[in-house]
Amino acid sequence: MNLGIKDKRALVLGGSKGLGHGIAEALAAEGAVVALTGRDQAKAAQSAAQIGDSAKGFALDLADADVIDPFLDLLARDFGQIDILVLNGGGPPPSLAAEIDPAFWRAQFDTMVLAGMRITNRLLPPMRQNGWGRIMAVASTSIREPIPGLTASNALRSAVAGWLKTLAGEVAGEGVTVNMLLPGRLATDRTLSFDRMDAESEGLDIETVAARSQSDIPVGRYGTPAEFGAAAAFLASRQAGYITGVALPIDGGLSRAMI
Repeated sequence: MNLGIKDKRALVLGGSKGLGHGIAEALAAEGAVVALTGRDQAKAAQSAAQIGDSAKGFALDLADADVIDPFLDLLARDFGQIDILVLNGGGPPPSLAAEIDPAFWRAQFDTMVLAGMRITNRLLPPMRQNGWGRIMAVASTSIREPIPGLTASNALRSAVAGWLKTLAGEVAGEGVTVNMLLPGRLATDRTLSFDRMDAESEGLDIETVAARSQSDIPVGRYGTPAEFGAAAAFLASRQAGYITGVALPIDGGLSRAMI
C-alpha cells in the first residue's frame, strides 16, 4: 500500500531510540523525510545515520524549556516545514499516589505535557493553512487502565489525552488529524528496566520475570518497535484522513477495556 507520505516532512521527538526510532524508521521507509531528536546530539546523529539519507538527527532535551524555541527556529531553517509531528518522550519514574512532591509533579508536567503543547502550537499553523497535517502522541495504555506504581504516568498522560482529544475536534475540518498511540509491553529499554526492578525486588532472574510478564499478554510476547512504527506510519498516511481523536492500543491484547 502506498501511504501517500513520500517527501512529507516528519519530526519525531525521542526518535533516537526505542519506539520513537521505530516510528522514524517506518516513516522513512514510506518516503518521508524525518527529523529525529534525542538528548544527545551524537546519539541522535547515529540513529539518523542508521535510517539513511532521509533522516537527520537533532539534539533536544524536553526537560529544558529554554531550548525549545531555539530548536524550532533551527528546525525551520535547516529542515523545513513539518507535516507530521510525533510527540514522544521518556516516561517518568515510578511514584505512589499517596506521596505528593509538588516539585516532582511540576517538573514532570513541564516535560511531559507543556513541552509538547508548545511544540505543537508552533508547528500547527502551517498544517492548518495547507489543509494537511498529522499529529500523534506516544502515551501508554495507562490512560485507560491505570498501572499501579506509575502515578505520574497515569495522571500526566491522561492530561495529554484530554488536550489532544479537544485539539482533534478543533482542527479536524482543516485536514489535520490528531491521534494517540498507546503502547503496552514492548521490547524497549524501559520495559527491560521494569523487568530488572521486579527481578531484583523478588530475587528472581530477569528471564523468569520477563517470561511471566509476557505470559499475561494474549499474543504471548513483547511487541517490537517496528510493529509499533508500522501503526504510526498508517495513522500518518493519506488513507487515515478519516481517523482522528483516537487512542489506539498497541499491546498484543493486554488491555481488557474495549473503549
